[in-house]
Amino acid sequence: MNANYTPLPYAAELAAAGVPDEYHEWLGTMGVGALVVKMGIVFGEMSAARMTATMPVEGNTQLAGLLHGGAHLVLAETLGSFAAAFHAGPARRPVGIEIGATHHRGITSGLVTGTATALHLGRTLATHEVVMTDADGRLLSTARITNMILDV
Repeated sequence: MNANYTPLPYAAELAAAGVPDEYHEWLGTMGVGALVVKMGIVFGEMSAARMTATMPVEGNTQLAGLLHGGAHLVLAETLGSFAAAFHAGPARRPVGIEIGATHHRGITSGLVTGTATALHLGRTLATHEVVMTDADGRLLSTARITNMILDV
């Protein structure tokens, strides 16, 4: 390492969230966001067309002990927005304009895996379907998120 190297402010946060080193320079001045950290979201695959992440059920439940429905949406919006950002590139910014979900099954423990798949990657809009499953591959919820892509 170069003696003059100064780590980016969010390098540790990016590493903990599973963000590959190749994206640290781009995301290193903004990180992954406080909610992503609080929810325990860890990224896997990262591209505009397909993005995956896991999130623990523990710490993200509602009173009955089930994963909170809003937690499903946090995971979906995180994946869809990050994938839209990858499509937009560093000079443009996505902003969410629509999200909706259907909850198919509850979960009380373990990890939830979210997979965002691009439905449309246009110049001004990006739409992703996000499917959340449990460790056995059972469908938990399905969401759709649309982001408008703005010039910075």
